[in-house]
Amino acid sequence: MKQKKSTEIRSSSEISSAIEELSVLVLVKPGDNHEAALIPTKPFLSLCYLVLQVLDKIGPTMTVLRQDVQQNIKRLEMVLESNSSLSSNLVEILKTETREGNAKKGASCSKAFVWLTRSLDFASALLLTLSRDSGINMEEAVQEAYNITLKPWHGWISSAAFRVALKLVPDSKSFIDLLKANDESYDTQTEKIKILVSLLAPFLEGIHCILKAYDLNNLKAA
Repeated sequence: MKQKKSTEIRSSSEISSAIEELSVLVLVKPGDNHEAALIPTKPFLSLCYLVLQVLDKIGPTMTVLRQDVQQNIKRLEMVLESNSSLSSNLVEILKTETREGNAKKGASCSKAFVWLTRSLDFASALLLTLSRDSGINMEEAVQEAYNITLKPWHGWISSAAFRVALKLVPDSKSFIDLLKANDESYDTQTEKIKILVSLLAPFLEGIHCILKAYDLNNLKAA
């Protein structure tokens, strides 16, 4: 099934916007002192919303993942709205829930953060593959990204649903065309993908160090 290209005039692509958001986040990238680390909640959620838009371009294959991302974003937004001063730093949320013994229970914000990070891992892995070979078979690229980022943590139902929908992905060129702004060339967008990946990879590495420090890196789906 081929995905229709949008006729909407787009002055800025999700990739360009993600680079801007991530540039802010990189400036406050957590260091070795996890207690003093800072991951501002609002910019992180803005980045996740942009990833959500990228997932939309892949098509029906990402429906389940998209729903999970949206649900986890909303969970963190609700906490941020209820206590903006305490929840403005995601690391403070992890510290509070870990101290109270709730980080791994139910619909915790810590679990939402873990799964949003894994969704970013998936997007990063997929874009990295495309940046190395923009002509790669898209189905193989999506499958490979899923296998190394999300599959180890998904149950068999989610994995089976993903396999069934995998046939619906667009080809790689069409996917990149869907991502770019109207005035951008294919080559320009490919270069921007490389820039985004170069920013996203070290940022995610820092987040995983924090998750490991709070013993949250091995959480699996319920």
